[in-house]
Amino acid sequence: MPVAVVVTTSPRLPGLLGPAGWRAVGGHGPLAAVPGAAATAAALRAEGFEVAEVADLAAAAALPGEVVCLVPAGEPTGELPVVTGAPEPAGARLLDVVAVMDRLRSPGGCPWDAEQTHASLRGYLLEEAHEAYDAIVDDDAVAMREELGDVLLQVVFHARVAAEAAPERRFDVDDVAAELVDKLVRRHPHVFGDAGPRDVEQVEAGWDEIKQAEKRRRSPTEGVSRSQPAAAWAAALVRRAGRAGLPTPAPAELTVAAPEQLGERLLAVVAAATDRGWDVEDALREAVRRYAGELDAEARRRTGS
Repeated sequence: MPVAVVVTTSPRLPGLLGPAGWRAVGGHGPLAAVPGAAATAAALRAEGFEVAEVADLAAAAALPGEVVCLVPAGEPTGELPVVTGAPEPAGARLLDVVAVMDRLRSPGGCPWDAEQTHASLRGYLLEEAHEAYDAIVDDDAVAMREELGDVLLQVVFHARVAAEAAPERRFDVDDVAAELVDKLVRRHPHVFGDAGPRDVEQVEAGWDEIKQAEKRRRSPTEGVSRSQPAAAWAAALVRRAGRAGLPTPAPAELTVAAPEQLGERLLAVVAAATDRGWDVEDALREAVRRYAGELDAEARRRTGS
């Protein structure tokens, strides 16, 4: 008898079958599975189903009865009727990323990957983030997709390294994901809780209040990366200080009318400083460092600590 129906399976989620898939395998015809669907076949056998192993669809067609054959999604099935047995949820390919990284770090994997540490990888994280930023600035969707993948690799890599650490320092990619989910839900009470509708300004204010309660920060400088470029560091501190009611530097008079003109003016300042042998980044970083110290002092004064 020919194969009556083909049921597609997920190699990433072998126990996953949707309603249509269960209806198909729960019929009265014999079940068969090609090699790529072996994991789903094993899961069904564990639940009491009899599933024959076959080399391909032609071999399944040689079995008696109206055969229901399990095949991995994406495998050619010709003109046979197909039931999507395992519709994968969005993000299923992230499981492949985790599996590949596990293979690279495991015995028999890549010797370079196996010897990396958080310290040896930290420069790559910064580099990949900058490259992703450049792709976004260039509005290059192809480059953006690739560079965001490289950033994701660094997250999964660090999580895999941490999974091998001493018990008191150990965590894995599921711990990273769980903490992120908890944080997103906690910081969006207007979406997941009963805070009610909010506009953008209210959302930002609420976000700061929640973070303050979570982190128990004593100064707006806490939690702001000092390794970012000095201009970004300065902008973050000014925004936080303003929201906290702390002093901000006296703004310079802007005689330009557009951000593009401001960029040209800043570039001219860089050129002038370079002519004098001054490092603009170092000069600004030192000024931001002094300002951060002033914010810390003022925050301590206000809290009496």
